[in-house]
Amino acid sequence: MEKLCITTVENCSNGRSFFSEQLCTLEELNGMWISERQQALNFRHRTSQPGYFSPWHVAGDPTLIIIRQGILRLTVRDGEYRDFTIGDQFIARDYLEQGTFFDESIHGHTAEVIGDAVLYAVHVKLDIC
Repeated sequence: MEKLCITTVENCSNGRSFFSEQLCTLEELNGMWISERQQALNFRHRTSQPGYFSPWHVAGDPTLIIIRQGILRLTVRDGEYRDFTIGDQFIARDYLEQGTFFDESIHGHTAEVIGDAVLYAVHVKLDIC
């Protein structure tokens, strides 16, 4: 049995976003290691130009993001950041519960494209996470 570690951006009880890790179990199947099937609702292709910056926000829904080209930097409230580049993946799931209002001083993360390359990514909206 193999394990795959996936970075996540999630929030704690006060709504503050932070980085965490999720382990995904992989089973051997005909010479490859693969996870069990997981439900997804849809996916979208994304492109963002160098210098793109998105101010404080939360994920609308749990979303797996796979980087195809470029570098995407996510920063959380305590100043910690992670850079994701070609082949990296992460799950954004710091969405707010229904009825919770976004507070710019507490909630969310920023996202920015760093470097000179255009960002190409795939966003997969997860059914559950």
